[in-house]
Amino acid sequence: MTPTRQTHLKTIEQRLLWLSHWMIHNANHIRPKVDGIKIGGHQASSASMVSIMTALYFHSLRPEDRVAVKPHASPVFHAIQYLMGNQTREKMENFRGFHGVQSYPSRTKDIDDVDFSTGSVGLGVAITSFASIVQDYISAKAWGQGAPMGRMVALVGDAELDEGNIYEALQEGWKNDLRNTWWIIDYNRQSLDGVVREGLFKRIEQIFDAFGWDVVKIKYGALQRAAFQEPGGEKLRAWIDSCPNQLYSALTFMGGAVWRKRLMDDLGDQGDVTALIEKRSDEELAALMENLGGNCVQTMAESFDAIDHDRPVCFLAYTVKGWGTPIAGHKDNHGGLMNSTQMAEWQVQMGVPAGQEWDKFATVQDVAALQKFLDQVPFFAKGRRRYSDEVIEVPAIEIDTAKETSTQMAFGKILDTLSKGDSQLAERIVTTSPDVTGTTNLGPWVNRRKLFARTEQADAFIEHRIPSTAKWEFTPEGQHIELGIAEMNLMLLLAAAGLSHSLFGKRLIPIGTVYDPFVVRGLDALNYACYQDARFLLVGTPSGVTLAPEGGAHQSVGTPLIGMSQDGLAAFEPAFADELAVIMEWAFDYLQRDGDGDPDERTWLRDETGGSVYLRLTTNPIEQPGKRVDDAFRQGAIDGAYWLRKPGPNCDVVIAYQGAVAPEAINAAGMIGEGRRDVGVLAVTSADRLNAGWTAAQRARSRGNANAESHIETLLRDLPPHCKLVTVIDGHPATLAWLGSVQGHRTIPLGVEHFGQTGTIGDLYRHHGIDARAIVEKVQGLTQGRPVSVVAG
Repeated sequence: MTPTRQTHLKTIEQRLLWLSHWMIHNANHIRPKVDGIKIGGHQASSASMVSIMTALYFHSLRPEDRVAVKPHASPVFHAIQYLMGNQTREKMENFRGFHGVQSYPSRTKDIDDVDFSTGSVGLGVAITSFASIVQDYISAKAWGQGAPMGRMVALVGDAELDEGNIYEALQEGWKNDLRNTWWIIDYNRQSLDGVVREGLFKRIEQIFDAFGWDVVKIKYGALQRAAFQEPGGEKLRAWIDSCPNQLYSALTFMGGAVWRKRLMDDLGDQGDVTALIEKRSDEELAALMENLGGNCVQTMAESFDAIDHDRPVCFLAYTVKGWGTPIAGHKDNHGGLMNSTQMAEWQVQMGVPAGQEWDKFATVQDVAALQKFLDQVPFFAKGRRRYSDEVIEVPAIEIDTAKETSTQMAFGKILDTLSKGDSQLAERIVTTSPDVTGTTNLGPWVNRRKLFARTEQADAFIEHRIPSTAKWEFTPEGQHIELGIAEMNLMLLLAAAGLSHSLFGKRLIPIGTVYDPFVVRGLDALNYACYQDARFLLVGTPSGVTLAPEGGAHQSVGTPLIGMSQDGLAAFEPAFADELAVIMEWAFDYLQRDGDGDPDERTWLRDETGGSVYLRLTTNPIEQPGKRVDDAFRQGAIDGAYWLRKPGPNCDVVIAYQGAVAPEAINAAGMIGEGRRDVGVLAVTSADRLNAGWTAAQRARSRGNANAESHIETLLRDLPPHCKLVTVIDGHPATLAWLGSVQGHRTIPLGVEHFGQTGTIGDLYRHHGIDARAIVEKVQGLTQGRPVSVVAG
């Protein structure tokens, strides 16, 4: 590296250190505090990363590389973008304010070039390994060849290594022959509540080595390495190596004079090492002792340059938390901030003139030379790195409805039919599952489309002619990625694959299956995937107490409410195969949409913006309603509900059901109809979409659009005021209980509120009060009208 380049990198590092900290200081101490609470911003965590990020962004990265930034280093990332003209001063001044720079990097909320949103620690780290697998998947296909292979980089806080999902991802990466992945650990040995345990680095090295990673330990900066070459230098190195983390942090905070006293106490009167210490001023001695490898931009750049292979690499970069600031090393600095006095003194130290705090080049002597250097930085050479891909045409999806079937079986049949064809949609589908491929009916798809691996792996059962329903052949052309039993990994792979069009310019249609109760186990990663607008189809199956023999540990209760509450995810729970076919055809198109968000005035849903889709399915085969082709049914299945049995003008009771309990609702309606007038049956396919449209229409009316009416309001509009609604679902009753609020009808919500147990479906439906008899009993006991006979059973 040339001296000129070193000078520019050091200048940039100091500019980023100042701009990131000034942005935080402005938000906390200068901008008016409307709420009277601390804004925060993590000055110390940003300082420890500034040299690493300078070397990475301005020396090592190329446009095809992708980076997940440590959440607490967000201010440095935005300072980088500000320096490069990709972030505005207005948004920097509004850091952590409404429409300002976000607390943590966000693909959807920030205007600058965020590759992966981060925030929930550990997830941004792990997604880089799955993004690398997705990159390999795409490059192995005929339609994906030729694109440059980028490195997937994670900037990791050492405390993030406490997150269990990190180690689940490491194991999955090992299984999939991971490559082109860098994890750069900011080893500052401090976390939110204090200083980390001694010797952690040894455990980190052993873990990464066990999973096939190269580990590069970057402990000493250029100043320290030079000092070690002086007489007495080896003794200084030995002292540094043996110094406990807490003591090193405390000495760093106290500064040069204290460093001198402690070093002289421990190492003095030894001639050469004494001379090494005494030849430096207090300021120079402090700079030497704080010049750890991760706080030396030259050392970091050289370490990155030394990697000449595609094996995964863990860089363990020793840093000082709060490096270069008055709060460096203090154990409370994670949530601490420089006060106004400290900032004023530090501003003088940094050489920033008053009134030029926001000036990008305030301390730069040769602005033209630095600007020329910035203009040639490879990573930024191609501008914003958000790609797109053409929308894939969705063929008509149909299914035979003449036989009894379950929605899970219908799902498998739909995919099997697609696998037999040559549509572009089938070509771009990639399926994945955490060790439940066969039991979620992905088997036929996988048998035809095979499993993905970068190298061929034969199926020994096929070779030896052993009969098996699973023909598991691994090949680069395969379209299924098999995962171990780790639902977080499933959601993170869906997130990475669901961003493929933006990250790599090639669209995938990711489909992931999981036992529905274990959606909860991956919920943090699911929320993370939706937050960055990844596009995928998540299939939770089997679900509810309908999975009767498995017992309470495998019977989901609250997942319908998760589907309703999760932003960016349209949740459906069809009862019949034809509903599922209609929904899946719509979903494959919906996943690809990226419109302007204007609401559809028929439903008040913002369908043009697109999103991901969640299907809650079941293994219970039920009688099908026969072939239905009317538009009201098809559109209703997509919009969230339709009349399976339209109520008459004098309707006393409407039964609204969602999902597997359809036969119970239909049977109950027949029994109730013997004594009550004009009974209606409302087939709900998506409480989520009904509720979203209803609340959106209310907002529109409150803002002056008196004609705004949602789909569910239209459906219930003509019911007489005395009509009672009975809602029923194999899930929490709150999923549908709100329907009575739409037009003011009294509602009797039925569902599952407690853990299930083993038994038959009939046993459990009776136990939880969601069978036909329970519905009839509720109508008989809680509504007025002619008596209704309850069939014994």
